[in-house]
Amino acid sequence: MEKQPRLLCSQLSVGGRVCDVTLSSSFLSWREVVDSSKKRTAANVYGPLKAAGSHCVPVCEIIAIQETEEDCPSTNVGKWQKVPQNPAGSNQHAFTVSYVERTLKHRWRCSEVTLHCPDRKLCLQWVQAIREQLALLTIRPKRLLVYINPHGGKQRGKRIYEQKVAPIFSRASITTDVIVTERANHARDHLKTEADLKKYDGVVCVGGDGMFSEIMHGLISRTQCDSGVDQSCADETLIPCGLRIGIIPAGSTDCICYATVGCNDPVTSALHIVVGDSQPLDVCSVHQNNAFLRYSVSLLGYGFYGDVLMDSERKRWMGPARYDISGVKTFLSHRYYEGTISFLPADGSVGTPRDKIQCRSGCNICQLPSADKAVYKVEDSISDTENKDVWQVIRGKFLAINAACMSCACPRSPKGLSPSAHLADGTADLILVRKCSRLDFLRHLLRHTNKNDQFDHPFVEVYRVRQFRFTPRYQETDSELDLREAEGSSSKRFFTQICREHQACSCAPTHSSWNCDGEILPHGAIQVRVHCQLIKLFARGIEEQSVFEDPSYALCAI
Repeated sequence: MEKQPRLLCSQLSVGGRVCDVTLSSSFLSWREVVDSSKKRTAANVYGPLKAAGSHCVPVCEIIAIQETEEDCPSTNVGKWQKVPQNPAGSNQHAFTVSYVERTLKHRWRCSEVTLHCPDRKLCLQWVQAIREQLALLTIRPKRLLVYINPHGGKQRGKRIYEQKVAPIFSRASITTDVIVTERANHARDHLKTEADLKKYDGVVCVGGDGMFSEIMHGLISRTQCDSGVDQSCADETLIPCGLRIGIIPAGSTDCICYATVGCNDPVTSALHIVVGDSQPLDVCSVHQNNAFLRYSVSLLGYGFYGDVLMDSERKRWMGPARYDISGVKTFLSHRYYEGTISFLPADGSVGTPRDKIQCRSGCNICQLPSADKAVYKVEDSISDTENKDVWQVIRGKFLAINAACMSCACPRSPKGLSPSAHLADGTADLILVRKCSRLDFLRHLLRHTNKNDQFDHPFVEVYRVRQFRFTPRYQETDSELDLREAEGSSSKRFFTQICREHQACSCAPTHSSWNCDGEILPHGAIQVRVHCQLIKLFARGIEEQSVFEDPSYALCAI
């Protein structure tokens, strides 16, 4: 790492110990001063202590700085007091730096260090120098619009915000306008019509994935409306949103937060917002017959996951346990669905779903030049007649059809539905689970909870796609059905004709519904297109923790 030029360097007292404190444009560091004579006589003892007394904090991860007002000894008259051995420890000139500290499992916490100066002039010099460096971080939000869902999850959203998040925003001098939602889609409707978005640097939602979906739909719809873009047109190129979205997890499921931060901790998410992190995110638009239905950022599931959601909606009174019960019930029913799926494969430059390359902070695949992504947008707009040789078509009987724009990782499934899916590469991983035995399907589901390759089954197919369409058999056109029936016997064609005219016939499974990020889409036939980096979150992707366990990181600016 290239050594940074020093802006300020002094010997200050930290916790009663004298330290060399250095400020550069990138780092604030302090290292305990070790007596060289002691080091010569007991090198084996003092060597490790010197390394342990070294700290390095990136300037971009400093939350705030303020002068520390310490009580004068005279205010504690009548009490026993310890007389400081070091005269420097008795001075009243100090400042406190609040900064991000990483802990286990991708969690962040706000730590503080108080540095004592020998005189007030030097103290003010340090405070001014650090504040000037923080002022250069223009990506940090100054004013936020916050929506709180008081009913999501275990109804803890308001308490989580007031006790854990609001103090952090206040310390970082961020002003907020808070709205507690009163009904479903309150936040979405307010963003679409009433909110004065020019006043804000970002929008924050306190809740689960459902609350995030409201914010996302409202912000995307508002952006397209202000830009004159017709969302109903499936081939329309959407305009990326200018405001970032922050997620404070407080719901039953926090899949989006888990996949973009690495944990579902409110304090960690609040600190990502404060430091102004930015993580682009792909969004899928879902249409039927050129009519817009919904947006999706995590999971589109037909068959098993659609049936689980449909059944769980009738058991909402059970709380989060309803998903387990509905999952077992749906698994035992073992329903399969017949239909046709066609898709536009992604270029090989973005990898494959089985390449074991996980999307992490600073992902190279998600940072492909914008020119490469523009090529795909042009290709996607080509008519079907000109592009029919690129599209692939698969027909069959499926237990599940899933499309994942991200890994969909969560505490119960640490690797997710598609461990190698990327957040911002303009693709989705299309997972087809063909009809198989209950035992085989159980093996596939169990692999979501361990590190084994969940696609390593003969009945599972996975493709990286940019667009796809699905048509259930009962909605197929006459030409599609004739093509199927031409492959069968005359007796099969006869009974197929009966089933086409009488869809309630019990000789074929009924159609399923789509699970769209936890919301039910009753439409069977849909058209899906991935829009590359349509929104941005206050996140940076999941960090490789080994980077911050490297001892050299602590000495990077010294």
